[in-house]
Amino acid sequence: GVYMGMPFLAAVGEMEGDHEKLEDAVAEYSITRSHLRDPETGLYYHAWDEARVQEWADPQTGRSAHFWARGLGWYAMALVDILDVIPAEETGLRGQIQEIIPELAESLVNAQDETGTWYQVMDMPNEPGNYLEASGSAMCVYFLAKAINKGYLPDAYREAVEKGYLGLVSEFVAIDAEGEYHLANICATAGLGYGRDGSFRYYMSERVVKNDPKGLAPAIMAMLQVSELMN
Repeated sequence: GVYMGMPFLAAVGEMEGDHEKLEDAVAEYSITRSHLRDPETGLYYHAWDEARVQEWADPQTGRSAHFWARGLGWYAMALVDILDVIPAEETGLRGQIQEIIPELAESLVNAQDETGTWYQVMDMPNEPGNYLEASGSAMCVYFLAKAINKGYLPDAYREAVEKGYLGLVSEFVAIDAEGEYHLANICATAGLGYGRDGSFRYYMSERVVKNDPKGLAPAIMAMLQVSELMN
């Protein structure tokens, strides 16, 4: 929700000269952090229900049970993308976003698999059935690479970016007999609600497909950022 709405809301606010829209957009990141971030790992739970009535919601915290790679990847991309919109003179608003970036980057690197990629359910890497997932991995690489390119992260994170890029290619990119490239291991969808209970079994039950736009687009975006970083 943050990725799909907040950079757009901020852009509209900047276009219209409506400072309140910029403030509202940035506030959503802080709200998300306060309710979804796990203090031990620094990773974010998939969702939060303020009313605590959804079947996937913990009755005490309102949070879902697991960290879903693509959900967290969207949030990570939104952090660096909204800064393309917020004017440089808005140092207070930019600072709120920039404070979150290194914190999340450290958590993502800690969760990075030895292959350089990330698991579909990030908090259960050793659970039978869990798998390395392409879209979330691409989003994490995009976030880290762009954050370095824009000066939000130090160059020390370059190693994780290079490892992630090599992982994307070696784990997910395949060439068929006709010489066509494909991106594999993309979770088709993994929303919550409407019978989707947020259990580990649920995340494993969703279809795994290839060449889905939710994986292809972030992979292309990630590789463009990596190319810029390497050049």
